[in-house]
This record gives sequence, C-alpha cells and structure tokens, in this order.
Amino acid sequence: MPSCSVRETSKCIVYPEKKSTVSDLRLSVSDLPMLSCHYIQKGVLLTRPPPSFSFDDLVSSLRRSLSSTLSLFPALAGRFTTTPSGHIYITCNDAGVEFVSASAKHVAVSDVLSPGKDVPLLVREFFVFERLVSYNGHHKPLAAVQVTELDDGVFVGCTVNHSVTDGTSFWHFFNTFADVTSGACKIKHLPDFSRHTVFDSPAVLPVPPGGPRVTFDADQPLRERIFHFSREAISRLKQRTNYRVNGIETAVKTEEILGKVSNDGRKFNGNGEEANGKITKGFLKSDTNKKNYDRTAEISSFQSLSAQLWRSVTRARNLDPSKTTTFRMAVNCRHRLEPKMDPYYFGNAIQSIPTMASAGDLLTKDLRWSADQLHRNVVAHDDATVRRGIAAWESDPRVFPLGNPDGASITMGSSPRFPMYDNDFGWGKPLAVRSGGANKFDGKISAFPGREGNGSVDLEVVLAPETMAGIENDPEFMQYVSQVSYDC
Repeated sequence: MPSCSVRETSKCIVYPEKKSTVSDLRLSVSDLPMLSCHYIQKGVLLTRPPPSFSFDDLVSSLRRSLSSTLSLFPALAGRFTTTPSGHIYITCNDAGVEFVSASAKHVAVSDVLSPGKDVPLLVREFFVFERLVSYNGHHKPLAAVQVTELDDGVFVGCTVNHSVTDGTSFWHFFNTFADVTSGACKIKHLPDFSRHTVFDSPAVLPVPPGGPRVTFDADQPLRERIFHFSREAISRLKQRTNYRVNGIETAVKTEEILGKVSNDGRKFNGNGEEANGKITKGFLKSDTNKKNYDRTAEISSFQSLSAQLWRSVTRARNLDPSKTTTFRMAVNCRHRLEPKMDPYYFGNAIQSIPTMASAGDLLTKDLRWSADQLHRNVVAHDDATVRRGIAAWESDPRVFPLGNPDGASITMGSSPRFPMYDNDFGWGKPLAVRSGGANKFDGKISAFPGREGNGSVDLEVVLAPETMAGIENDPEFMQYVSQVSYDC
C-alpha cells in the first residue's frame, strides 16, 4: 500500500457566481441536533479525464462550475450566526466555500478500491475539514471540495456541514455540481429553501461554552470495510424474511429470486417446494386475495439486509443473551408528513428510528423475526410519529447522541436510494463512492447503492477489529457477500 501522503497543490475560496437573494435561514429542529456531528464527507472515485483534458483544466472547470452551483445553493456559501436570543441562522452572505486541489500520483485506483480488504486510511486524506464539528460553521466555510489527482484516476471529495444538509440535500447538491460541470443545459431540480415546515421551531438549543463536541470516542481503534450485496443475494434475503409474515404467506414476486434459503440451508422455489437455487417465476402462495394485498405487510429488501447485519454483528460481539441491542435507522421524513414536504427541501428532515431486542431473541429466533421488528417500526413512523418526535425534542432540546456507548448498538445511515452514481462530471459515472473519517464509531453503517444498480447495495461497515473479524467468519452473513468487478 502506498504511503498515506496527499500533497496539497492549491487552495482558494470559491464564491457564488451570482449574489444571494435568500433570506437568513433558521436552523430547524432537525438541523440543530447535528451541531455536535462532524461535517459530512462523501466523494466519488473517477477514471482520468480524456488526455485532451489535463488535470489543471479539470481544476479550472470545477472551480467555475462550483461557483455556478453555489448560486443555486447559496446556503452552502454562507456562515452560521447566533442571535442574542440563542437562535442559530444560516446567513446567506456569499462568504464562499473552500476549494483544494491535491496530488497523490503515487496512488492507483486499485489501491483505493481494495476489494475484499479494509478501506485504506489514505481515503481520509481526500477530504478537507477532517473531524470538524458542525458548530464551527460560525467561522468556517459550510462546505468544501477537494479534487485529488491519482496515478490513473481522480477523486472528488465533498465536505458539507451536517447542520445544513442531510443525505438527501447533500446528494442533490453533489449531483447538481456534477451536472453543471458536465455542461448540462438545464438543472433538473432546484432546492427549496422554505422554512415554513413542521421542523421550524422557536425552540433554542442550549450550547455549552466553546460549542458542542462529538458524543463518541473518535480515536477508538476501528476497522472499515465495504461489503457488496448483489441484487440476487438481496432477493434471497428478502424471500427469507417474506416467506411468512405474521402467520400469512406473502405475495413476493420471484422472477429474480434464486430460491428461498431456510434456516437449515435448504432452498425452496416460488411454490414452497425444494429447489436447487434456480430462477423461478410466479408468486408465493398467499392466503389472501392479491387484490387486497397490503404492500406495507411486505418486509423490504433493505430491512431484510439490515436484519441480517444486526444478527451477525450481535453474534460477533458475543453479548450476554439478556443484553438489549439497538438498531437505529435514519429515515427521511419529507414524504412521511401530511401534507408532504417538497422532496427537494434543502436542510435536514430526518429522524432516527430505534428498534430494540435482546441479544438472545435476535440469535435464537429466525431472520424473519428480526426483520419484522425493523419493518414494524419503519411502517409506524408516520406523520403523527414525526410530530411527536419534534414535540419531544422541543420540550428537551439536545444534540444527537451519535455513538455506541453500551457496546451493543448499530446506527444505519445514508441510503441505497441516493443517486450517488449519477455524479458524471463529463467522462463517465464513478467507479466507487467512499467517505472520509467523519462520524465513524463502532457500529456505524452507511448504505450505498451498488455501482451496477439494479437493486444491489454496498454497506460501509465500521466495527471494532474483533467484531469485524467475527462477521468475516460468519457464514450466515458472508454467503450473501460478493466481490465487485470494477471496469476501470
């Protein structure tokens, strides 16, 4: 592995091409808890541009397109301001964002991808503002971009204050930045900066002297790996969890399913008969009329995958059977509210759904049971639940407690639905998505879409070294993991 040395070649502030007309934006009930979190750090690994387009040309092009994009997202070019009353606002004052160009020409694309191995620490050097807490947006830029030249590729890393964006808004900005760079004639969707939502509140977050700090040990020894799950593997998982839910056989379409895997390893076809893993067609037998079939009764592919991860990590941690484990899932609330929020609302509109179970129940009951616990909580998180969560926070304003203080928690963030591979800067879609060192602790999982799309998923898994070794040796988990073939 090459030495972890990325050399900065230039740094500047990029200002919006046009002056902002957006009024100051008060941080919401969903924004304020993120003040103790690190800035979000996500980026894309790309092949080299065509030979006719030098790295210097690329840097100039990215600076220009970033300036144009900031005119559409003026909040990112602002700074935080705290009023005498304690309210924190984004002042859209066109103060600009940081832009860095860097060189790591001794590093190859294959070094970054490292399939089947831990993500190299080198990746963290592809981002600026390492471990910067979001409250520092009072005197630091709210966003930054670093473009790093590799031997045979380029990495574009984007860092954004977590109190300004959630994942939905982050990727909206990143996608737009790529579209502008590639010369798109028309921007698909403009951000909505409206603050007339249920998340807008007069509540004040008490801030300690010096500002809030992260709520976890950022120096804890950790391992980080990307596990890839193909569409076929996830279909098998989904069939395991949906074969029988609440005593009713569900109508799961099985054109792409390779055959249900039972707890004892036997495989079944779409009719519940033993099969040999071949593709089957039709629907599982159902005790209910298909016309009356309730889609909310079906456990999703992602819930099925999450349940398998929950079981395997719990097993690897060797917890006492009576120990309570918690699986937290971050969910987008935009479509859960009535009336629905604009899907391109710019800001945080997320809440955390905790699901708890004893380690004993997770490991003695089957995967269907674990998945159903997650499924029930996700389905129940409706408009009323969102509003109760907001009211509870207003009665006791506090920062979001990231971390794993009891050694038995998992936190799932990001989403395989985010359009991460839509970031085509003009010469092809990314080879891979990677993140920096922000907000990483034992049990932090981030979900990405697989590069091939079509329902595949990559999980960025961060665990204590002994726990990572445990899931690597867990056949129930590893049977679903496959290697990725990168067409570099």
